[in-house]
Formats: sequence, structure tokens, C-alpha cells
Amino acid sequence: MSLRAYGLLLRTRQMTRVCRQAHRTATFALSLPLQQPQSPKTALPQRRLATAAPESSKLDKHEFQAETRQLLDIVARSLYSDHEVFVRELISNASDALEKFRYTALSTTNEGQLAARDRPLEIRITTDKPQMQLIIQDTGIGMTREELVNNLGTIARSGSKQFLEELKQQQQPAQASSNIIGQFGVGFYSAFIVAQRVEVYTRAATPDAVGLCWSTDGSGTYTIREAEEAEHGTKIVLHLKTDCREYADEDRIRTVIKKYSNFVGSPILLNGKQANEIKPLWLMDPQSISKEQHQDFYRFISNSFDSPRFTLHYNADVPLSIHALLYFPEGKPGLFEMSRDGATGVALYTRKVLIQSKTEHLLPKWLRFIKGVVDSEDIPLNLSRELLQNNSLIRKLSSVISSRVIRFLQERAKKQPEEYEAFYRDYGLFLKEGIVTSSDTSEKEEIAKLLRFESSKSPSGRISLDDYYKEVSADQKDIYYLAAPNRILAESSPYYESLKKRNELVLFCYEPYDELVLMQLAQYKNKKLVSVEKEMRNQSQDPAALQDFGEGSLSSTEVDSLLPWLQSQLKGQVAKVKATTRLDTHPCVITVEEMAAARHFIRTQSHQLPEENRFALLQPELEINPKHPIIKKLFSLRTSEPELAELIAKQLFANAMVGAGLAEDPRMLLTNMNSLLSKALEKY
Repeated sequence: MSLRAYGLLLRTRQMTRVCRQAHRTATFALSLPLQQPQSPKTALPQRRLATAAPESSKLDKHEFQAETRQLLDIVARSLYSDHEVFVRELISNASDALEKFRYTALSTTNEGQLAARDRPLEIRITTDKPQMQLIIQDTGIGMTREELVNNLGTIARSGSKQFLEELKQQQQPAQASSNIIGQFGVGFYSAFIVAQRVEVYTRAATPDAVGLCWSTDGSGTYTIREAEEAEHGTKIVLHLKTDCREYADEDRIRTVIKKYSNFVGSPILLNGKQANEIKPLWLMDPQSISKEQHQDFYRFISNSFDSPRFTLHYNADVPLSIHALLYFPEGKPGLFEMSRDGATGVALYTRKVLIQSKTEHLLPKWLRFIKGVVDSEDIPLNLSRELLQNNSLIRKLSSVISSRVIRFLQERAKKQPEEYEAFYRDYGLFLKEGIVTSSDTSEKEEIAKLLRFESSKSPSGRISLDDYYKEVSADQKDIYYLAAPNRILAESSPYYESLKKRNELVLFCYEPYDELVLMQLAQYKNKKLVSVEKEMRNQSQDPAALQDFGEGSLSSTEVDSLLPWLQSQLKGQVAKVKATTRLDTHPCVITVEEMAAARHFIRTQSHQLPEENRFALLQPELEINPKHPIIKKLFSLRTSEPELAELIAKQLFANAMVGAGLAEDPRMLLTNMNSLLSKALEKY
């Protein structure tokens, strides 16, 4: 592979993306009624398939049948990845019941149509360790006997979804349904993950409604009886399995509520104390949120103790419904955030219920330092509400949020330059990663507006690419940059000498990956990004520049005799030796086709190759300065002191390789340097 090909590979290669194996879950399109208690003779048969009839016979149709116990086992054991999710599902159902009652109360004008209209709307959770019970109760709409049969006796039938369809038929405003969570009709059956028996006490919201108790052990049958003790709303009593007794512990349930359901709209009382006190700030008016609220919320979602540096509160209805509250940390990134293996810090919610606390692909990896919440009603979820579907929509959501984050940082750079400069010092690496990993050219250029570099004309500060673009003339086709460990070495670099004489503006890149970033960017607006080494190599190929080497230099004849001698002394190391007029204080310099790619190769892969193969790939060219005293003395020494001249030639080449950043190990210089010193001191 040539160095040019290696450079091209670096431009197009995207950094490794961590792929997580997709979690496969069972999905159902069944609406299978749970059978009322039957005699053994009429028990539900095992699942069976219809058999094909002979061609000559009449075609018979048969319905698929399934063993109900097996179906419940699939819902309870295969659909959800974490046991604790059942708490989220049951709280979401309770929240829906409260929202239905709230809507009914607002839309019903007749006071007598609803019982206990002024009752507090809340979710009450009680843990009972001795009895190994968990009780989840709401004061919502409740259910009639028919609704118990339809909603609980039928798997995959969603009462909330039916309610939303009725609102849609009535052409009610979108706000009326914005807080309804359920849609699949299987969340209730998650109770069987932890419960060996479930009892549901309920009383509908109408004045003459009777109390009812629905009960099942999940074996395929259920019972319904009248229960005078049932209050308005619904109470679910879970009789826990022995190995799930942890869910009868108050602290365990509080942890699950905080994780999944902390922002449910109604109060959640756990053993009489409210467990969800933090408000969903992302749904509130940005102007009404105090700095202290932001700080508390940031610490809650990020599990950190610092404060947010910047806050982005973003709401949109087009092209997607998005409510986002994103924080840029004040503290420096930790080792976990520096690693690309870490997940993003943004949690995904839908209708205030947590779907994923660390969501892959919601934001690109280079924005993994951002903490916050994204809530969208348009997010396509699978049946368990744990995995995302429709990758094209998720990519669109990611693109919209990423673009807004970039635009927000651009605004901060203009309105708060000092604060942005501090942010850039800590998190500039992530922005550069975004340029390297993004496949969108326009996005690369937008991120590039956020980059900051020192320049040859700004010793005390940094400038942006926009600043560079505005300062140079419109006729200049290139943006020059120079990679060096620090400013002192940059200003004394042999590659900078010619541009310095011409008073050209040059960006100084001090980080080893900066030149790779600019190489990946390739162009900003209509100007190419060119390293000063490449500019020097291109200029050195101009024959007109080599007609006159200047006063006090070797003559053209002397240069023509010195070049082949150097070529022979450095055989196998240099591809070509030539003279240059672009040096003043340096005797020689090394140029290669793609200097950034060459340095990257030396740092990462050169140790795998023998020295001759390494030079064959790099194809370095040695350019000498005929005016320099060392070069002029070398010309005379090659005949008078050939051994000393040979050592000097090798040392000049080694020095030039170090200056170019292409020496694999600078310690290798010492052997030849000691030999050179010994030879030079022989006469003393």
C-alpha cells in the first residue's frame, strides 16, 4: 500500500462503532380471551394447526388455538428483559386510569354521572413483607364487569388504545390524549413475572357501580366476584413468588419508581410518602424553571455532583414531536466518557415514562458526554416498550437532535466566548471525533465551525476557521496548518520558514490527532485545508524555483554533483534528494506525500514492518539548503574526509526525520551521533 493510498484510507475510514446484539422478543397479534372456569371435559385444547384438506374435498377453515398458560408464560418471561419492569407497567396502567377519569370529569357536564368526582387522583403503593404482597392502587376510572372481561380477560387488548381511538373518532384535541401511556395491552400480564396469584379489586366511576374482584393464578382461568370492600378505582394485589420477595421491600420499590416512573404526572405514594417529587422539567415552560431546579434535575439524571455548564431546552413538533432537556457538564470528562465503549448519557422517555436510561443511536457517540432527557411520542417501540423499532425514524430523531446541539454550541461560541473557550478546552476532543466519524459532509463543516486553534498571528488566543476565512484574501485557495507539539517548535519548524517570510496565516495544531481531523475535513467552505509540509513539497516541484539558489550558496554545478552522492549514501532510505530555496536557517528537511498519514502510520503501525519496508512505504524526499554552512562544508568534506562526510550525511537525514515527526524511536540517533562526534574529535 502506498502512502497516498494509506492517507485516502484514513480519510474514509470511520472509527469502530460498538454494536450491541439485538434483543429478540416475542410479539403477539393475538386477542385471546382467558376462558372462564370449565369442566375437564371442556378444557381448552393444546395449540394446533389446521390440516390441509384433499383437493377434491370442501375447504374447511380452522382457527389457531393456544394453551393460555403457555401464552402467559411467554408474556411474563420472554417479553421483558428485567423483572423490575413490571412496576413500570402497572404504574403506567394506573396513570392511564387516572388520566381517563380526569378527562371524563372535565368532559362530563352532569355532576351525577360520576361518583366521588372530587377524590384525590393518586397512585398508592403498599409493600407487605410478612405477607409477601405488593399492592398498587389508583383512584382512577375503575372497571365494570364487562370491562374486566374485555381488558383483563383478553391478552393483547389495550383499553387505553381503545380510549384513544374513541377520542380520535370524537375529533378531540391532541392534548386530551397526550398523557395516555398504554398501547399494546400486555403490560398488566407482566405482573406474572413476580406474582403467583393476582387479585384486582375495582369499582367503576359511575354512582351505581358495584365493587368487583377479578382473580387468577395465571393457569388459564380467572374468577370474578362482587366485592363490597372495593373502592372507586382499581387495586392490584400481587401475591409474590418466593424468589421475588424483594419486591415486597419498600426501598427496592422506591428505587424502581425513581428509575422508571419518577415523572408520571400523578403523585405516587409509597407507604404513605410521595416517591416522585422531581418534576419533568422538559415538559415545562423554559422561562419558569429556576437555576436551582436545573441543578437538582441534572444531578438526578446524571448521578453526579457538579453543575451543568450549558443547558439546552428544546421542543419541536416538526418533523418529529420532541421534548429534550440536555445538559453540558461543567466538570472535565472522566475516563469512562473518553472511551467510545461507554453508552450515551441521554435517557429516552415517552409520555414521561422511562424506556431506556442509556439509549444507543439516540445521539452519535461523539456526543456521549451530554446528559439529559429526550421525550417523544413518535418513537416506535416494540411490545415490551424496551427496544426501539423503525431505524430510519430513530436516525431522523438523532439527526434532528444532533443538528440542534451543534447549532446551540455555535450560539454559545458567539454569545459566551469565554465560557465556550473553557468548554472547548475540556471537550474539544469530542468535537474533533465528530468530524472524523461523521459521514455527512455538511455536518462535518458545521462541527468544524466549533474548532479553535492558535495561529501564527494570535500568540495569546485561538481563532476559528471562520476567523481564518475572513482574514485571508478571497483569492487564497488554501487554509494552511502546521502540526507541532507546542508553539516554540511550530515557529522554529523548517516547514514554516517560507510561509513566515511571506507573512501567511498558519494554524498551529498541538494535539497529535489535530492534523488527522483536518485531513478528514479536507475543505472548509471553498478553501482546501493544506498542511505546510504538503505546501512545501508542492512548491519544491516547481522548476522555476530552482534556477537560482541565492547569494553565498553552492553553484548549480556543485549542487548537481552533491545530490547523487547523498542519494548513494542514503540508498534504501530516501526516494529522492533535491535542492530547495525555501529554507533559511535549516540545512535540510524531509517531505512525504501525505505527512499526516505518515505520522499516523509511524505512531500506530510502523513497528510491524522492517526498516526497509517502512522507508519504501513512506518514500521520503530529502530537500537540502545549498546556502547552509553545513551543506557547503559537506560538499568539500565528501572528497577530503569521506568517512566524516558519510556520518554527517546520515546524521542530517536522521535529524530531518525527527523534525518531521517520522522517527520511530529518536534514541536510535545516539549511535550515529556518537560515531560522528568521535570522528570529528580525532584531530584534537
